Amino acid sequence: MTGLRVELVSEHASPLVTVGLADAGGQNVHVAALARHLAALGCTVTVVTRADAPSLPRHVAMAPGVQVEHVTTGPRRPVPKDELWDYMPGFASQLRRRWRAARPDVVHAHFWMSGWAAERARRGMPDPPPLVQTFHALGAVKRRHQGRADTSPAERCGIEAELTRSVDHVVATCTDEVRELTALGGEADRITVVPCGVDPRAFRPSGPAAPARRGGYRIVVVSRLVPRKGIDDVVAALPSLPGTELLVAGGPPAHALAEDCEARRLLALARRLGVDDRVQLLGAVARPEVPALLRSADLVACVPWYEPFGIVALEAMACGVPVVGSAVGGLLDTVQHGRTGLLVPPRDPQVVAAAAARLLGNPSLCAHMGAEAAARVRQDYTWSQVARSTLDVYTRLMAGGRAGPSAARGWAVA
Repeated sequence: MTGLRVELVSEHASPLVTVGLADAGGQNVHVAALARHLAALGCTVTVVTRADAPSLPRHVAMAPGVQVEHVTTGPRRPVPKDELWDYMPGFASQLRRRWRAARPDVVHAHFWMSGWAAERARRGMPDPPPLVQTFHALGAVKRRHQGRADTSPAERCGIEAELTRSVDHVVATCTDEVRELTALGGEADRITVVPCGVDPRAFRPSGPAAPARRGGYRIVVVSRLVPRKGIDDVVAALPSLPGTELLVAGGPPAHALAEDCEARRLLALARRLGVDDRVQLLGAVARPEVPALLRSADLVACVPWYEPFGIVALEAMACGVPVVGSAVGGLLDTVQHGRTGLLVPPRDPQVVAAAAARLLGNPSLCAHMGAEAAARVRQDYTWSQVARSTLDVYTRLMAGGRAGPSAARGWAVA
């Protein structure tokens, strides 16, 4: 089905924002790439997101067939996503006005607050658009791992459970998420797994590798600088990995790293362990520079406490670089243990060190795993494939009418 008018709602994750800054990560990449590739399939796509700067225009043409719509709700400045909840009724009101003026064929909400606002916006409409939900992360999982450090609004877990039952369909990004969603009350026949993807033109084994080596081995981490990403476990593994440097990309720009609490904590840990001369925090790295950084690595470490998907691991694999990843969430799907990388328990620096040593000490194994990883991504994880699978969800939903809690029995968890 072409000519479909699709509205992607992403309240805090703009597709135009630099990835690696606060609250800017995999969801921003996902929404931007999905929008572009849905448009390439013939859809007309609008991404609705919150205006977080006074100078932002109302409409931005992001790509052929894709427009970003900035909605003013709350202050026109950056606000941590966990503090946006109070502004969601206003966001919902603006969505309702939009859809009454021009109803989209399908709405795809990204993150729980977007889902709540979209569900509220279509309430009472005589012909509401069908609503698809992708959570990207679940509050129940975050609370399980972070405990009192979880700053999510108290309402989050309850709303996510309600959304699993009220939206027309849920698109999960990994099979582990299906288990979590069914525990919340979701029905498996109303959930479809569509993973995140990679742009194979940018993320590929051939191409420049930068920055230049100082000698020895190199591990790269690309991540927001937050404790749950487990970067400290990679730092703590370095004493067991002589001759190995660690490059960490993410967080604020390099000139502002000294003011970042997590950056200071990581550097202090490196000094205590005597490896500060082998740890380099790069700060935010522009998106076009990420493939070269990944290609410069012997291996990429992605060892968070929990991970809804783990797009960096997939991008590293696309570049032909093996991954040491935590055996959690989406990494269980993407990293094939012993074939495209090694899976390790989270929060265990000694096991991270052992896995890294196994790869670094065997260049032929690294090369073999890297080749397997790149082939796997080209076969199963390109954004064009993700967009086709997502469009299939939309068209099936529209063909069957608005799905209710007991509808869509023919759908399978794919």
